[in-house]
Amino acid sequence: MNITVVEQKKDKVILSVEGEDHTLCAALKKELWNDKHVKAAGYHIEHPLIGRPRIIVETDGEDPRKCVENACKRLEKQFETLKASAQKAFK
Repeated sequence: MNITVVEQKKDKVILSVEGEDHTLCAALKKELWNDKHVKAAGYHIEHPLIGRPRIIVETDGEDPRKCVENACKRLEKQFETLKASAQKAFK
């Protein structure tokens, strides 16, 4: 996965995510909405076969990159919990 900053402002960032699809983008978008500083979060894939997802995050003035980092950390914890539950269930 390769992430590139397409546009960056004080309260907005647009990221291009190479090598991912709706699965990761939808999870990240949903988690971003749990941040009280996030005013808008979404993503767009120009073409379903060759398009790179673009994630757009707008905040109330908080650093949008920090909001994305925090959302990723929360998702990581959720995935670790899911992994542990699956390992326990399959013993």
